[in-house]
Amino acid sequence: MSSWHALLRANAALSLALLFATADAIAHHHHADDGRLQLALSALYVFGCVFRSLLPVYDGPRIVLVDSPLSSVMLGRSVATVAELCFASQWALMLHTVTWLGGSLFGQAVSLAIVPLIVLAEVCSWYAVLTTRQRGHAIENSIWGLCAVLIVAGLLVIGPDRTANLYLPTIAWCIGGTAYVAFIFFVDVPMYWARWRIDEASGRPYLRVTEGVIDLCRRRIVSCRWEDWKSEMLWMSLYFTLGVWSSLSLVCSSIVLR
Repeated sequence: MSSWHALLRANAALSLALLFATADAIAHHHHADDGRLQLALSALYVFGCVFRSLLPVYDGPRIVLVDSPLSSVMLGRSVATVAELCFASQWALMLHTVTWLGGSLFGQAVSLAIVPLIVLAEVCSWYAVLTTRQRGHAIENSIWGLCAVLIVAGLLVIGPDRTANLYLPTIAWCIGGTAYVAFIFFVDVPMYWARWRIDEASGRPYLRVTEGVIDLCRRRIVSCRWEDWKSEMLWMSLYFTLGVWSSLSLVCSSIVLR
């Protein structure tokens, strides 16, 4: 576990370096209003990922890797919520601009739907974390997967000749988005659904929302055992690397849109 955490910390340092380099590029670019908004949103997302990389938390069983007052499930989930809403806003902003330039009404509609859908996903996430009902996570991640499908579809309906400056980034986003959808629906959602079925079969008692709030604020279990973290390591590693790179790519691409 120490090696994995060291890699997360190293990636956190890299993420900050890339963020500052991107900010410097935006500062020296004229007419980068969209880029500055994208940068602000990306900064919140990157700082959220850095915080969670330094202090990993496994929300459901209230397991933390570092024994610190900041290793709070309530704090970690709150940071994640803000970061993920910023990330969703980045995609909504990019898709809105790209589809406006490409003249796609479908893409415009998708761009307006992304943030409300992710708000719903965050509600499902909080419900699952507070009550420990894993079904909420399955619904949450299904919504994220649906948003990725809609974003990829919104990008594909635009002819590359109408957004020539973003031809290569668009290809990368579509490939990455397709891989993300496959991971969500073939790995992530089945995992949470299976956990929920096991809990149901064993008659596990769930918490009420009010009980969950108290539990989140008071309880944390420090563990460095592989058995406790093995199911979380893959998605966390991908989230804190590829997610950050994707966020920063939106900032860089916004410079060349107009």
